[in-house]
Amino acid sequence: MWLADLAGVQTVRGRQAAQFAAGARGERRTGRLLGVLRLLGWTVLHDLALPTGRANVDHLVVSFWGVVVVVDSKQWDARFAVRAVGGRLLHGDRDVTDRLRGLRHETDTVSRVLGVPVIPLVVMHGAPVDGGALIFDGIRIVTAQSAVPVLRGIARRHRHRHRHRGHGLGRRARLALKPYGRN
Repeated sequence: MWLADLAGVQTVRGRQAAQFAAGARGERRTGRLLGVLRLLGWTVLHDLALPTGRANVDHLVVSFWGVVVVVDSKQWDARFAVRAVGGRLLHGDRDVTDRLRGLRHETDTVSRVLGVPVIPLVVMHGAPVDGGALIFDGIRIVTAQSAVPVLRGIARRHRHRHRHRGHGLGRRARLALKPYGRN
């Protein structure tokens, strides 16, 4: 693979490695953004393994009111906007609707494990989001710059639905969802 890379030949493995590296950069950037929430009394966890399978949760945040959000980081090409057209999610002209399937699974699993409603959120690095933010099939997609204000707004809007105090729920999440690779 490295010889092909040196020669400028694009390989499937090379493309996958580049996508993995971009995804990891996006996750680190989102992690830094979410750090401010910890200062506000939120629980902020990163790279959590689900109890079964190989899937992981990029980030889990629990507000001090007990509102739980699974945050999925995306680092996509900035040349193309993310938009919803005709019931499909597009990045430029590419249909990326199926890329949200994993987030739905992660959100449903975390909800079952913790026994509380969980809200999904995509934080987009690089690619602009049509209108600055959009909701596609129940999943909010926002730019990285707006992630923290959007999360704070979600927590305020949903706080009355949650009987759980955030700190206790944060502790439950830490016990139930181990760091990826350590379970």
